[in-house]
Amino acid sequence: MLDTFKGLIRKPQTIVGVVMALAFQVIFCLVWMTGYNGVNDRVKEFKIAVVNEDGKFGESLSKQLEGKLPFQVVSMSAAEASEGLNSREVQMIVTVPQQFSENLKTPGKQAELKYTINESNPVTVKSAMQSAANSITASVNAGAAAQGTQAVLEQLKVPAAQAGATSAALTARVNSEFTFTNKIDGMNNQMVPMMLVLASFVGAMIMGMNVQQGAMMMKPGTSKWQLFGARILLNVLSAVIVSLVGSSLVMALGGQAAHGFISLWMFLGLFVLTFMLFSQMFLFLFGMAGMLVNVTMLSLQLVSSGAMVPRQLLSDAYQSIGEFLPASYAVEGLMNLQFGGPAIGPKAVALLLISLISIGVSLLRVALKREPKSDKTKELSTDPVATAV
Repeated sequence: MLDTFKGLIRKPQTIVGVVMALAFQVIFCLVWMTGYNGVNDRVKEFKIAVVNEDGKFGESLSKQLEGKLPFQVVSMSAAEASEGLNSREVQMIVTVPQQFSENLKTPGKQAELKYTINESNPVTVKSAMQSAANSITASVNAGAAAQGTQAVLEQLKVPAAQAGATSAALTARVNSEFTFTNKIDGMNNQMVPMMLVLASFVGAMIMGMNVQQGAMMMKPGTSKWQLFGARILLNVLSAVIVSLVGSSLVMALGGQAAHGFISLWMFLGLFVLTFMLFSQMFLFLFGMAGMLVNVTMLSLQLVSSGAMVPRQLLSDAYQSIGEFLPASYAVEGLMNLQFGGPAIGPKAVALLLISLISIGVSLLRVALKREPKSDKTKELSTDPVATAV
């Protein structure tokens, strides 16, 4: 067995396998530990829009929230806030309705603060905003109880014996009214964008590795341009089939598609093709060593895409990296198509641009590479008669 073991570890494929296993550990540890470092400290990047419909009271409430919440609090019109929420630039809208302050002062009436949250976000956004909303309501309730108690006691001149009961009645004057836009039906749907991006890029990586090995075996009798064209055609056909199977399974298993199955299939096909072209670009550039680059790209994209943690919470470096990688546009486009949101045109254009750049770089690499000599040419070069002629 020892001799067999020695023979096994001398095989190039074995060495590559061990190196890849080590690379996954090293690359993922480095990227994830640095990418998610300080995420909790950057919650201040979240933005809450206050829509004030109650004059001075709403203004004072907005200022009060700025000092108490660890988020950015910005006053906006209802239209601006709604647009910002839909595009994920705003994480929650707090609406102070008309006559809110009047209802606080009137005994027996309940005042309501309205909260609007976009569910088409990583799950951490919804939980953080709901927690913030409960904190806001509790804070306003505390202030309203103190002010209301004093006002009632002054106006009604209630006896001291009844003051405690009156105060207790005023401790819950403010209710929370939640509205959720672009609702997500279950945790399984929440995880679909990350699942599809992960499956698509890993599948593209493995496919690229095997196609590269197949192409190396075909080289002696095949023109480099014929081989390049065949690989592009294979990618296009594979992307159509793979995306059809993926989108069909998602829908069959209860997945959401706010814009319909066809839109989901077409967009999935676009970013699957982009992943294939993007990952194979590194194989064109570096040969099989390009798989190490692809492992790095996989890790970087999972961290910087916003599939698990909102991009606002990442460092500036990782946010910038995400702008150049296709997964960021795939995740946002999927969220918009599945749950609702802005048009995906800009995301599709970005993916097309990345695809064209990947093809261009691969094309340049093939052009600079020497055409391998055919077997017939080799025979002629070694034939003394042909050489003499």
